[in-house]
Amino acid sequence: MARPATSPVVDPPYAPDSLTGRRSTTALIATSLRPEQWTKNLLVFAGALFGGRLLHPADVGLAVATFGIFCALSGAVYLVNDWSDREGDRRHPLKRARPIAAGQLSAGAVLGTSAVLALGAIAAAALVNTALAAVATGYLVLLLAYSAFLKHLVIIDALTIAGGFVLRAVAGAVAIEVPIGQWLLVCTTLLALFLALSKRRHELTLLAEGATDHRRILEEYTPYLLDQMIAVVTASTLVAYTVYATSPDTAGRLGSARLGLTIPFVLYGIFRYLYLVHQKRGGGSPAALLVTDRPLLACVALWAASVALILYSPLGR
Repeated sequence: MARPATSPVVDPPYAPDSLTGRRSTTALIATSLRPEQWTKNLLVFAGALFGGRLLHPADVGLAVATFGIFCALSGAVYLVNDWSDREGDRRHPLKRARPIAAGQLSAGAVLGTSAVLALGAIAAAALVNTALAAVATGYLVLLLAYSAFLKHLVIIDALTIAGGFVLRAVAGAVAIEVPIGQWLLVCTTLLALFLALSKRRHELTLLAEGATDHRRILEEYTPYLLDQMIAVVTASTLVAYTVYATSPDTAGRLGSARLGLTIPFVLYGIFRYLYLVHQKRGGGSPAALLVTDRPLLACVALWAASVALILYSPLGR
């Protein structure tokens, strides 16, 4: 139920200890890095998976290193973004408990840690190869620009989030020097847009009349508009993945014409996510939904297992 406009809730500048607890600065920083969100960085393994390199220990090692690099980069970005959004987050029923919104961390601790993580991650990427360093730098610049001003531009905000997902997939490919197909990038972009728009819808419906107090850009959206956008992106995602999975070019490049057998998992996964968004008011955190909703987690696991079986087993030939 929406709050009455005449009775705004004014949140205190510091969240109560019952919500945040008394913890060390190190523990608070670790929480603010949002490790629960790092599952998004698993996209870096797409290059190894679809490039036929999962059975090569050296390439798997590079993929793991790239995963670590992007965990550090995303953590650095989360720190900057949360510091930028701290006033609005104090008006959010869930985000108000974050250490930065709760006023438990100083600017020096937050921004200093962010700088160290970002520079360390770029340096580590350069040790792998220059292409990965370039992609990592592009990711950092893009997401910092999002924190600074792109998140205030309607539609551009969602496209920027999608761009971050695409750069993760590209990073995984350039780290092990395998080509990444255009259709796979298209599917990644559309799926990321689907998640980003679903998140905006969740914020809008959860906060109701207080939505614009938390995030200014939400005044540019309505649930109906977002539903229309989500419908377009959902259909486009399914069509794009179907074309990719059944394309003769894909079969020739991957060495198997059976990738189309994974389409039912994609259908169920997207429909399950829509169900959670509309019926269970989920979607605020895709990473949290993935690890807490067992049917969705099972679907993703079965999709990954089936792709691996098709691409790496004689049964898939």
